[in-house]
Amino acid sequence: MTLPTPAAIEDLKAALPGAWTADADDMAPWLTEWRGRWTGETPILLQPRTTEEVATAVAICARHGVAVVTQGGGTGLVGGQIPFGEVLLSTRKLRTVRDVTPLDDAMTLEAGVTLLEAQQLAKEKDRFFPLSLAAEGSATIGGVISTNAGGTAVLRYGMMRDLVLGIEAVMPDGQVFNGLKRLRKDNTGYDLKQLFIGAEGTLGVVTAATLKLFPIMRSRATAIVGLESHHAAVALLARAKAETGGGVEAFELMKRLGMALVLKNIPDTREPLESTPPWYVLIELTSGEPGGADSAMERLLTGAFEEGLIIDAAIAQNDAQKAAFWRLREEHSAGLKPEGGGWKHDVSVPVSQIADFIDEATAAVEKFHPGCRVSVFGHVGDGNLHYDVIPGVGEDVPTFIARWMEGSEIVHDVVARYNGSISAEHGLGRLKTDEARRYKSPLEIATMQTVRQAIDPQRIMNPAVLF
Repeated sequence: MTLPTPAAIEDLKAALPGAWTADADDMAPWLTEWRGRWTGETPILLQPRTTEEVATAVAICARHGVAVVTQGGGTGLVGGQIPFGEVLLSTRKLRTVRDVTPLDDAMTLEAGVTLLEAQQLAKEKDRFFPLSLAAEGSATIGGVISTNAGGTAVLRYGMMRDLVLGIEAVMPDGQVFNGLKRLRKDNTGYDLKQLFIGAEGTLGVVTAATLKLFPIMRSRATAIVGLESHHAAVALLARAKAETGGGVEAFELMKRLGMALVLKNIPDTREPLESTPPWYVLIELTSGEPGGADSAMERLLTGAFEEGLIIDAAIAQNDAQKAAFWRLREEHSAGLKPEGGGWKHDVSVPVSQIADFIDEATAAVEKFHPGCRVSVFGHVGDGNLHYDVIPGVGEDVPTFIARWMEGSEIVHDVVARYNGSISAEHGLGRLKTDEARRYKSPLEIATMQTVRQAIDPQRIMNPAVLF
């Protein structure tokens, strides 16, 4: 693998008229990661409009042996989409809606369609596409497949891996793998599409996908509840799952610190409860029966009050209140950002051990860096927490950030003791690839390396990411 040569750049320009730019101002927005941790560089930004143009571009790069970094909406938080001298290939202009088939509960979209647009397309056909996350207006289908994104409804519908029926992808030599199928059953050997999901662009460029659709639930109830402890939140989740028979679609934990910073730093937000409890949970229940979710929520909260699991609650009375409740959760990362940055962690542990993990990790980081502040929020229903450590009030931020890697190792060591994962839904990217060697077994690493060597022997696809 080499960085782009002048000959390779000229061949790309000649083969892709109107689908590239080398203008520094045009490229600048796509070279900096959202948190500002990485600012990269590239000699050329490719913006192919068809699968054929992607195949042409990759084939030229393969012929010259030059490296390619693929980028979707640019919303990733681990730096995997940022080039450092490689060719940058954007899939944002792959925008065709190829097929929506309600009877098959499936739709086929190109990689540049945004997650929000996918949700809207499904709704127009009286169907539901469940993947939802804060960056859904910018995140693209290709990007969320490449990182195996999760979002808020994993508890009921699974990760992106569970929502993909078929994939079209350009291989590292420029060949097109056409695996676009609407089949729920295909028992004919290796499920090759799964190789591209979560591969972070290392095995090829995802250009289109066939996605699962679901019936629209006829009732939806949303509530924010206050709790004395995160231990009570885990108990409340167990009760909610048992009482609703699988009707829990989202169960989001938030610590008071994160809520307070959202209210402080994000305009037009307000306290959701009359009290200010130490912990909050946002619960969303759905039902195929009109009014079913509302009655289920009332039963759940009444019983939880009586049992002493919750100390306060508010049920959204209309769509505006639901949106306001969700905004408090979705703006957590933005709410923390003005505090000067922090040690960000996207981790998962078994649901039954979430509360114990929080206790142990918090004790460890507070011992390592007295005065730091810990914000915890995330998807309790699937064990995924965003565990963020931010500077103390008035602390020197550069000094604090300089301890990020040491602090993260402490948190991740606790994750490992609970047999968890140091990356639950964002991937490894540039941020965690080297660190992951500490937690992956030699056999796991060697097997991944073998797969990669077989598919991309020149290692031209996103070479700085994964093993």
